[in-house]
Amino acid sequence: MTVTLADVAARARVSPATVSRVLNGNYPVAASTRERVLRAVDDLDYVLNGQASALAAATSDLVGVLVNDIADPFFGIMAGAAQTEIGGPGDGSGRAGGEKLAVVCNTGGSPARELTYLTLLQRQRAAAVVLTGGAVEDPEHQTAMAAKLAKLAEAGTRVVLCGRPPLPDGASVVAALAFDNQGGARRLTGHLLSLGHRRIGYVAGPLERTTTRHRLAGHREAMRAAGAAGDEDRLTVHGSYDRASGYDATVELLRREPGITAVVAANDTVALGAAAAVRDRGLRIPEDISVAGFDDLPFSVDVVPALTTVRLPLFEAGARAGRLAMGKEDPPPGGIALIPAELMVRGSTAAPRG
Repeated sequence: MTVTLADVAARARVSPATVSRVLNGNYPVAASTRERVLRAVDDLDYVLNGQASALAAATSDLVGVLVNDIADPFFGIMAGAAQTEIGGPGDGSGRAGGEKLAVVCNTGGSPARELTYLTLLQRQRAAAVVLTGGAVEDPEHQTAMAAKLAKLAEAGTRVVLCGRPPLPDGASVVAALAFDNQGGARRLTGHLLSLGHRRIGYVAGPLERTTTRHRLAGHREAMRAAGAAGDEDRLTVHGSYDRASGYDATVELLRREPGITAVVAANDTVALGAAAAVRDRGLRIPEDISVAGFDDLPFSVDVVPALTTVRLPLFEAGARAGRLAMGKEDPPPGGIALIPAELMVRGSTAAPRG
């Protein structure tokens, strides 16, 4: 049975004229209404007309790159690297070659926006989609994502995950390039333990993110292996992946345990906030408290003292994701590649005093 515009309007509880405005993009519509209409379009698999239906199996010259926050260098570096590969010529195989237009979609970390962008890219018959960064560990969202990625794959869209673990059923994905967040965190905390630290505070990211869970798991593995576990929950504070969160969480850690000798931050931006909080308490880095980060963002080597961190090859991973999206590179065996993380020891960590 053919789905009509009126069916979409009834599903979204709006007028047919509103559906038309959303789909044509030629009239302002409230964001909540737009998302409701797009969900209805997605649920009903609505296409604009017979010609669009006939073209549904063909892809356009559009490639979407989804990021949580384009202002965050973590995402900006990967997106920029992917775009350099997406914008160039293909490999002549015909798989996804030719010039493509890369569009960066900023989700703000919202699962709903992530799904909305994927729906819009599906409607535009995107040639490929690259999803960057950690995933939200919510069963309902994961189910919706799996269904959406399956629809994209069925329409001929190449889906690549960059810095994100695969979904339980990764059949719809060309490749998943996952960072070794757990191993990197284990080595970072192991470095601090080797210096003699035992009271280590941990500033974690949002609870629902895969990146948060994997990095925290690596930290706690190292603590247990050294016999320094037992107070992990009290010495862990969760927050956003930003400087303000790092500052506030470190203040809270120092309130809970004034005797901590090191702070591990969820990423380098969070580490900047942690370092500021340490200094505002009149403490020195690393003489009084060591501070460490994660990602090795460009500023990490220039702060004073230079930040001990874990290097993730963000540019290389983004470029590889772009090549995979364009069909310039064959997928890794099994479609999954674990990208190593490298410990970078610098001046912000040292042995604890006496």
